[in-house]
Amino acid sequence: MGLFDKVKNLTGKAGDLVKEHGDKVEDGIDKIADLADKKTGGKHADKIEKGSEKAKDLVDKLTDKTGKTEEDLPEEDTEKK
Repeated sequence: MGLFDKVKNLTGKAGDLVKEHGDKVEDGIDKIADLADKKTGGKHADKIEKGSEKAKDLVDKLTDKTGKTEEDLPEEDTEKK
């Protein structure tokens, strides 16, 4: 098994875990964002918020909360998978 296969396998396992525990992952993202904001004294609140929203969007995509399936994605996106 090559390195690419190992990474692909780990990515699949991570995706399965996110699908199963998506709500807990999003709660963790919020807690980390709050901690980072507190530690930086609010200096980077906008950047922290933007990053946490992007992370939660990814979780939503992985857990199919958007309602989109692989068939709904443009053809070039499905080729990447």
